[in-house]
Amino acid sequence: MMTDNWRTIDIDQYDEDAYTEDEILAEFESGISPQEADASAQTRSTDVRNFLTKGDLNNALLRALEDPPYGRQLAQAKLTSTQTLLEVLNLFRADDIASVISSLSIDQKDLLMKYLYAGLAKPELYNSGVLLTWHEKLVDVVGTGCIVRVMSDKRTVF
Repeated sequence: MMTDNWRTIDIDQYDEDAYTEDEILAEFESGISPQEADASAQTRSTDVRNFLTKGDLNNALLRALEDPPYGRQLAQAKLTSTQTLLEVLNLFRADDIASVISSLSIDQKDLLMKYLYAGLAKPELYNSGVLLTWHEKLVDVVGTGCIVRVMSDKRTVF
């Protein structure tokens, strides 16, 4: 009588083509250190605030969407980038959102959706009502394909 429980056997150990999560996510690493990513996020945040001071919301949004921090060790840079972008989103009037979204490239729209989900994941920090308005308008303009692309992308901003 066999005493080994076959359900506890790790069959992936016998598969040469099985990848670990680290191997899968390693290809998405940006190759910069956390300190460099933090400095870049702070610079971007300062640039966005300068645009906001001038009243230039569109360029502030475009600058906030530039060069997102992708990587597992970049938590502070991701937080700074998310806070910066979501501050900009709070300043737009609801009537202007659809036209602003239409002016973005498809990659920027997908990145915007990633940031919206990052903000919605922390309702204690961000205004969910504003984020849901942006989400609704983004889906109206782009369609549900944006959601699918964001959910299936391994690169995250939170």
